[in-house]
Amino acid sequence: MRAPLETVPLDEVERLFRLNAVGALRVAQAVLPAMRVRGSGHLVFVSSIQGRLVLPIIGPYAAGKWALEAIAETLAIETGHFGVDVSIVQPGAVSSGGGERAKVFFEDDDPYTPLYEQLSALRGEVVTPEEVAVTVATTIEQTSPPLRVPVGAPAEKALRARKEAPENEPFLFAKIDW
Repeated sequence: MRAPLETVPLDEVERLFRLNAVGALRVAQAVLPAMRVRGSGHLVFVSSIQGRLVLPIIGPYAAGKWALEAIAETLAIETGHFGVDVSIVQPGAVSSGGGERAKVFFEDDDPYTPLYEQLSALRGEVVTPEEVAVTVATTIEQTSPPLRVPVGAPAEKALRARKEAPENEPFLFAKIDW
């Protein structure tokens, strides 16, 4: 969805959280008992670089991905001693068409329109769905998979910049013009 947090419909935010965070936890809860009994398994969550940084106008998406990352990291701690690995795949913008299909919630003469108009430039370089799939497959096949797996150079660059940025101010990877 595309909307400023000031006016985003809360039922849409709840729907997005159910999809991106609660849905993933529901699947994990379904498979974890068998993995725990077997003493092995690998949960792979598809998050986003927005699970570690935010973009204006798509804050609810980032918030849901931050929640997903918290769920996944908690599961890594809770289930690691049972032999269950957890990985979080983190693409940046993906050329899946999802952004173009997003619901848009803007008022006439909305004061946040200048940010919305810059959104495509803020999203940066894109990766293909196939690149994400290859990263997921490669992660699954690793014997000692990492917790976080950026997808492609654009994601690595954005996440590195976020990690190196000061923590005492909001971080935005690209410059915006008000």
